[in-house]
Amino acid sequence: MTALILAVFVVVYAGMMLGSIPGFALDRTGIAVVGAIALVVIGIVTPRQAWASIDVGTMAVLFGLMLVSAQLRLGGFYTATARWLGGGSLGPLGLLALLVAAAGLLSALLSNDIVCLGMAPVVLEVTHRRRLNPIPYLLALAFAANTGSAATLIGNPQNILIGQRMHLSFAHYLVEGGVPAILGLGLVWASVALAWRGHLLRDPATWKPATGPLPELSIWHTTKGLVVLGLVVALFLLGEPSRAIVALGAGAVLLANREITSRRLLQLVDWNLLLLFSGLFVVTETLTRTGLAAQGIGLVKAAGVPLTAPAGLALITLAASNLFSNVPAVMLLLPGIQTTSGAVLLALVSTFAGNLLLVGSIANMIVASVASGSGITIGWRDHARLGIPLTIALCVLALAWLSILGAA
Repeated sequence: MTALILAVFVVVYAGMMLGSIPGFALDRTGIAVVGAIALVVIGIVTPRQAWASIDVGTMAVLFGLMLVSAQLRLGGFYTATARWLGGGSLGPLGLLALLVAAAGLLSALLSNDIVCLGMAPVVLEVTHRRRLNPIPYLLALAFAANTGSAATLIGNPQNILIGQRMHLSFAHYLVEGGVPAILGLGLVWASVALAWRGHLLRDPATWKPATGPLPELSIWHTTKGLVVLGLVVALFLLGEPSRAIVALGAGAVLLANREITSRRLLQLVDWNLLLLFSGLFVVTETLTRTGLAAQGIGLVKAAGVPLTAPAGLALITLAASNLFSNVPAVMLLLPGIQTTSGAVLLALVSTFAGNLLLVGSIANMIVASVASGSGITIGWRDHARLGIPLTIALCVLALAWLSILGAA
């Protein structure tokens, strides 16, 4: 039976690494779900045990915050923000700085993927109107969204998971994670500005935004979403009630809407991500119960790279996040994390790791996909020549800051 569990786990995580299974039209979500179902059908776990493996608190926080993001997107908040950034008289470098700051701040409070999905089309519109080269601004959007999302426990899915599983204080993490994330946004701006110096201007006649109609600003719906988000953050800082209850309550308030139908809000929930989490919870929890996960961690330590050593943990997290994607990597590594400092470092590095390669995060792929729709190609070389040194610098920054705090 243990061999079967290991076989399912290997197939699922190989799929996470490759993004698909040759010969099948399965993406990462499909692979995780099929793996979980296989464990039930084979009889290794019962349906009740499978349901019990899913961390309801994490799923509740994810779901509630997705509804908050959906409210703001439908209210035109992202469209208005990006247009406001491009409507001033700032030069190319000033606009780049504002874009990095706004994307980073929004991603710290909302999902980095949603921020990129909402802002990328408008960045294209703004850069076209101002005769700017769109590629450095799109890269800056993706880098800033990834980096800024590390600042809080709600900036991205893996941070939500780590916060829930390790019972981290929202306010405490804000101090430890917020500083390297904010300083990291400065590194993002400097990296893009330096790499693209002298190439921020471009003849817009060679391309045209092809993004379709964008949500226009609704003062009422945007204000409602921002007020709910403010209350959510305030209650998270207070620590009571639980984050799951707060997030679900926020989602319920927004669903009870007189103008935006619940169907429209629910359509913007990332059900694929929720299913990915569910499948991975079942697969990893089943493996953990066999003791194989603990043995694997022991082998890593025996190889001279203990998870208790900050540099070793950072290196393993960076590698695993780019092999399997950050959420599967965090689920794999989290059972070996015993301390708050280790959890904070895992959250920071797994998030910063999304900047390393173009396929390192969904936010990157969203930006590249939106650009492709307008005939703009963001190649892996364009991304890697900034992403690799930037990611290394961000990880060193995280290690240095935690060392200063005495947490690492």
